[in-house]
Amino acid sequence: MPRPQHTQTFLLLLPWIITFCVFWLYPFVYAAILSISKVNTLANVMQPVGLANYEAVFSDALFWQSLKNTAIFTFGTVPVTTALALALAVMLRSQKVKFPSFFRAAFFTPSVTSLVVISLIFINLYARDGYVNQLFRFCGLPESARGFLLEPSTALAAIMGMDVWISAGYYMVLFLAGLEAIPRDLYEAAALSGANGRQQFRRITLPLLRPTLAFVVVINTIKSFQIFVEIYVMTKGGPLNSTSSLVYMIFTSALDNTDSMGYAAALSFVVMAILITFSVVQLRILRSNY
Repeated sequence: MPRPQHTQTFLLLLPWIITFCVFWLYPFVYAAILSISKVNTLANVMQPVGLANYEAVFSDALFWQSLKNTAIFTFGTVPVTTALALALAVMLRSQKVKFPSFFRAAFFTPSVTSLVVISLIFINLYARDGYVNQLFRFCGLPESARGFLLEPSTALAAIMGMDVWISAGYYMVLFLAGLEAIPRDLYEAAALSGANGRQQFRRITLPLLRPTLAFVVVINTIKSFQIFVEIYVMTKGGPLNSTSSLVYMIFTSALDNTDSMGYAAALSFVVMAILITFSVVQLRILRSNY
């Protein structure tokens, strides 16, 4: 007979257990089965094919192009976003900035605004007659003849710039929370010892902020690797697959053909393996000194 406290504990955990099984465990297991099967969604037929879907993924030129685009997007935005967010957090925590609450809200607002709405706005900004082209013309910089999103050489960079603007405010708030946990007494003692602002930042702020920095880098990498909404709304993976991402490729593979659901499932597990590997490596590097 189970003890009363064990029964009570189980009943309290039951809603979470049901949610976990229905919305995570079952889809995960079903996707794993799909990844080793050939599925015809119209005929509702499933045939096991072993690792054929995974072989098809690694032999697909579009997969390597999408992986390259995703890697460029991730490694191009994560360092810039992290550095910008940290700079904003340090600036807003300093006593020299007036109306810090206003600036916090202003920088944070893009991260809680609908991505679809922002993407539609930036489509107009990046257009041939948009404000960005007009600004380039005013500054004497090279213009885009067809618009930044219609040129293979600039489309991905344009989306990356928008993503940095959207994300910096969110990670700024996380850094602010980490900075608030650092005692001000340490800065006062360092100032009395003759340390300037740069020395205080390098010797006090960065070492004590390392756990927050590790968290920000990891979740920013995961979020950047899963970019989808901006691609879907702004470019549909074009032009010439120059902005196709791995998650967008999963989406199109699952819906474009009636027999490619297994391929999409295999691709999703490949993406998951890449993300887990990156996350583990990043955490080990960032946590190696604390």
